[in-house]
Amino acid sequence: MLVLPYLRPAGGPHAVATIRFRCIANECVKDEEGAYLAPTRKENHRGHGKYLTLPGDMPRLFNTPSLTIDTPFVVITEGEFDAMAWESVEVPAIAYQGTSSWRDHFTLPLLGFGTVYVIADGDKPGIEAAEKLAAQLPNAKVIVLGDGHDSNSYLHKFGAAALRERIGLN
Repeated sequence: MLVLPYLRPAGGPHAVATIRFRCIANECVKDEEGAYLAPTRKENHRGHGKYLTLPGDMPRLFNTPSLTIDTPFVVITEGEFDAMAWESVEVPAIAYQGTSSWRDHFTLPLLGFGTVYVIADGDKPGIEAAEKLAAQLPNAKVIVLGDGHDSNSYLHKFGAAALRERIGLN
């Protein structure tokens, strides 16, 4: 398992709010020849989920320190690795854990931004989730990546400049 820390913006000695775990077992993430399936092919997590959370933990936003940056916009994705893809190209990004994990109180800190780019994975469930989320935010703009891409696969296929260009940055 890969550990994904959920950090609090306040920092200090207790900066980690919780952790989630991402399965990276070879039999789940590699094909018969040993090549990684992601980001271009679907992984095979048979009998268990791709992600595990601590028992009793509640849904949270990932990478909330990005909400404290002095910027007129923020990107929101479905999934931690997609937020990391945006952060790797110097775009502030947060993530929610999945389509059923959004909570009403997540909306409040996003209202202070001029634009919230809601990134839609390029499939029907991804587009529907992005549109549902955008309906709750008056400052939202949905960006559909298309062709079955999520932010991570889009970055891998087209590069950093192309990902930034999706929200109008050069």
